[in-house]
Amino acid sequence: MSGEARILRAATVLLAVLALLVGGPAYAADGPVVKLSVTQAGAGGSVTVSGSGWRAHTLLMVLVCGRATPARGVIGGTNSCANGDGRAVTTDAQGAFSRKLPVAEPSVPCPCVVHVATVTGAKAEADAVLQVAGHPVAPLPAEQSGGRLAILSDTRLTGSSGLLTWFGAPPSRTLVLTVGNTGTGAIKDPVFQVGSAHGVFAPQWDDRQWHGTLAPGRKAEVRLPVELTAGAHGDYTVSLKYDGRILAEQPWGVGRPWGVTLFWILLCLVVPAALFRIGMAVVDRVRPRRPGAARLTRTLRLPQLPRTGGRTTEPPPTNPTLPWFAPDSVPGDPAGRLSAPHPDSPTSPTTPTTKGPT
Repeated sequence: MSGEARILRAATVLLAVLALLVGGPAYAADGPVVKLSVTQAGAGGSVTVSGSGWRAHTLLMVLVCGRATPARGVIGGTNSCANGDGRAVTTDAQGAFSRKLPVAEPSVPCPCVVHVATVTGAKAEADAVLQVAGHPVAPLPAEQSGGRLAILSDTRLTGSSGLLTWFGAPPSRTLVLTVGNTGTGAIKDPVFQVGSAHGVFAPQWDDRQWHGTLAPGRKAEVRLPVELTAGAHGDYTVSLKYDGRILAEQPWGVGRPWGVTLFWILLCLVVPAALFRIGMAVVDRVRPRRPGAARLTRTLRLPQLPRTGGRTTEPPPTNPTLPWFAPDSVPGDPAGRLSAPHPDSPTSPTTPTTKGPT
């Protein structure tokens, strides 16, 4: 009996250890949890928001949102929240947090919730019901149909940038994913919302309609265009939303448009050079002329050739005049020789003279 008792005791301890090991993952599988210190508060008051089951050391955003329930989420996204009074909090090593949140009236009627969502990393969110005293209440909009879209594959961005994008043109891609209809009704021409966010800024949403009908239990590939602003560069996040729910997020690293930088460098080199050339031309125009330069110009001017009988007489050959010699002292010229003068030879021609009266 003692041996059987020891075996039974060991089996009991083993079952307890197994229960603890199984209980941990079961608790994590429930997802993140949000709890409030009070479920009703007026504008201007505050409520303590606590949570557990989140990823460790994760940045969260805490907001008061209208037109929302934990079952349907926040209809309209963060546009239905009091964004100016939101608070940020970081979870501890166990994935828990506690933060005091001021109660503010959202821009849309209640039902209201305290919405907690991750800012970076994998998408995770949770809601807790909060009644804002004095804020109007309106029924939620009816669901479009019995259909329900679900993501069946990983999203990806296809396409490439062209030469114009290198010079600052808007980068563009195509968001490709496979969706399925897990509801009971058909979905016809669904309208998605595609948003792009840079860093921690909120995404800018654009409507993108997919033309087609998705029957219950069917799936289809959806391709939606995505375009950023001109000159955009850096790390972006492309989000896809349908019926107020974010279905997928895809990171996108956009390269810097180096063509724009090259253009500005060339502009900084060409413009000063052009201004320098224009300035030098103006200075050359307005500065006074030197007298020596004017005399030299007159000396080098070519004489006009006389015209006789309609024909141009060839000028007699002359020796070139150098600027440092006088016209009568050119080396090699008979008038410029340094020897003593001598009388003309008998054969030299005589110059006729006019004789006066004797």
